[in-house]
Amino acid sequence: MNYAGFWIRVAATIIDTIVFAIFLTPLTIFVYGIEYYTAPEASFFQGPADVVISWILPLVATVIFWVTLAATPGKLVLGLKVVDASAGEKIGVIKAFLRYLGYFVSAIPVLIGYIWVAFDARKQGWHDKIAGTVVVHAK
Repeated sequence: MNYAGFWIRVAATIIDTIVFAIFLTPLTIFVYGIEYYTAPEASFFQGPADVVISWILPLVATVIFWVTLAATPGKLVLGLKVVDASAGEKIGVIKAFLRYLGYFVSAIPVLIGYIWVAFDARKQGWHDKIAGTVVVHAK
């Protein structure tokens, strides 16, 4: 397998962030108004719709992308895919969900779990190790 390195994965993440923002920002403004982004006293939690828009929709969309296409939009654009580390095949819902939860584990200690990709022989971040996945260049 031809593992995808740190910088191309960073680029894919930037693309994903832009794509998700294009869809989620208007939805957030529709529900909460522009004040959601501009009010100085805005809190971390704005209400039930905030949980759905900011947490649940990204999780569901990402899992669906990984399970059906083996990649999020950024990875698709850059010719990458997320596969099972041992079989090299598409991942299922459980691995996708574990990988997504692993994002938080990778982020909590000052992003070390993501930076790990740069130094790991198989270019796995902690979230990949947790889920048993690798990111590879598509053939």
